[in-house]
Amino acid sequence: MSTLSQRWSGRSVAGMLAGTVALALAATISGCGPAIEVRTQAAPNADLAAHHTFRIMETPAPNGLTLRPDDPMLDNSMTYRAIREDIRADFISRGYIPNANNPDFTIAYYATTQPRLDITSWNYGYSWRGWPREWTEVAPYEQGTVLIDVVDAKTRELVWRGRSRAAVSTNPSVYESELSAAVKAIVNKYPTATHVGLR
Repeated sequence: MSTLSQRWSGRSVAGMLAGTVALALAATISGCGPAIEVRTQAAPNADLAAHHTFRIMETPAPNGLTLRPDDPMLDNSMTYRAIREDIRADFISRGYIPNANNPDFTIAYYATTQPRLDITSWNYGYSWRGWPREWTEVAPYEQGTVLIDVVDAKTRELVWRGRSRAAVSTNPSVYESELSAAVKAIVNKYPTATHVGLR
């Protein structure tokens, strides 16, 4: 083989390898969706480690709102059932046990397809007394915001809040997927159960 052929062959192999690496990297990058931003806050002196069992609260009727048929706060919508099942499954995966009768904590959530989310439109009946204003302000959240609240079952006070966003889509399947991802991202920030045992 001539020197020129050897040089060309070496360059071809190197080029092919570089191209393969570039394609693999591009595929890896394209396969990773954008990171979901989550913000969480715990109440001062909240003893989350004492919580082992939970119940998801029934969503109250909205005050002065007409919801779309696919709204996750509407109790007969597909997204309502989907988000509740996601919350349940994700807390179970963290080691917590469902208990409808005597839970250590209850869970409320807020998510809507409305242009703005005003959490005061739903009265779950618990208090967030003593929380920083940035976490309890009544100004409406932007569309797509998802909130998950953990409430002490005995005191009925908010002890933990997680917040994220789900892109709102007119396609119910797509929106359910976005909600599921947002819920999982929030619940994954909640501490794992310190004791897994039936009472």
